[in-house]
Amino acid sequence: MKPALVPARAAPRATVIGSDPLRLPAPDPGPGRALLPVLGPLLGPVAPFVGPPSGALYRRGAPVTGPREPTGRTGRVVVIGAGHVGMITALRLADADLFTELVLVDVDEGRAAGVALDLTHTAALSGFATRIRGVGSVEAAGPADYVVITAGRARQPGMNRADLISTNAAIVGELSRRVAATSPHAVLLVVTNPLDEMTQHAWATSGFPARRVIGMAGVLDTARFQALAAPTVSATARPDRVSAWALGSHGEEMVVPLSQASLDGRPLAGPEIDAVVTRTRGSGAEVVGLLRTGSAFLAPGTSAARMVLAMARDTGEVMPAAVLADGSYGIRDVYVGLPARLGRDGVAGIVELPLPPAELTALRRAAERIRERLAGLPTLLGTGSIGTAS
Repeated sequence: MKPALVPARAAPRATVIGSDPLRLPAPDPGPGRALLPVLGPLLGPVAPFVGPPSGALYRRGAPVTGPREPTGRTGRVVVIGAGHVGMITALRLADADLFTELVLVDVDEGRAAGVALDLTHTAALSGFATRIRGVGSVEAAGPADYVVITAGRARQPGMNRADLISTNAAIVGELSRRVAATSPHAVLLVVTNPLDEMTQHAWATSGFPARRVIGMAGVLDTARFQALAAPTVSATARPDRVSAWALGSHGEEMVVPLSQASLDGRPLAGPEIDAVVTRTRGSGAEVVGLLRTGSAFLAPGTSAARMVLAMARDTGEVMPAAVLADGSYGIRDVYVGLPARLGRDGVAGIVELPLPPAELTALRRAAERIRERLAGLPTLLGTGSIGTAS
């Protein structure tokens, strides 16, 4: 039995705001971390993640960049970790031909250099002119506009993301401090698990404003839901025609609000769709179990690159991302997956969806579980309090 499509409701308008490459910003006004109050409705939402035009604006800063080249490519991007996720992230970013230079960083410098050379060999095949190199340290990479942290221990069969918290916190903390020293105006995108906790840890240790520290999870989880939901409804349905949001935690507390899920504008409902939500929550573990060694990398790497490109192109696209809650949804001072409007400087605002009480409660519960796990992190690391930037 196929899930029922509820009678069609008017689909929110999806609009792409601008399409120019990264533009030269004004100098960063300073390292302050305070968020602006609600400034009224934002511009309309952007495909493929559909949301209403409202939210609170983060105070904007500026990445460091040089003069725009005649080719239209601009800026530099650094990917830390030349493992599978880092490789795919770098491949997608290079293929976009948007950046002047892409640098891969890995403690195994030979691996970073080898992957960089291999990627360079695809330039004529894919039609890009981005320069690519591999180095052994953050310092050798030099300053960048965007830095993606993929480094960390991967899950093995039988592990959940939370099992990685102490090991990966030490890695992410050290890298974040070094990124802050080398690229003080960069936007930092965290991919390392457990995602929500590592993103908050990166914010606290880097000292960056919250708008410039973002976690990649919701884009991946939403894509997984889209991929699973489409064939559940129809053998001919396209995943990219499914509009949905994966919010909350990147784990067991993931929230996929079905009040906002639709296929070609028609709401999704039924027990089969509920089962899709459950499978989406466990999709990462499902991939780990099938691979037997290592974890997912194609979809995560593609998702990370998708977020970087959205910011660099400054389209104002709304995407699910781990961001520091500013009071939206009744959540504050914790990194959690929420709909965020992305711009060249990171998070431009949080968009509030009209969630029914049950979904709102689930989202708030996810935030509290993240907060509880963060409370135990200092003990695991043998340090003082964590979760607030200095």
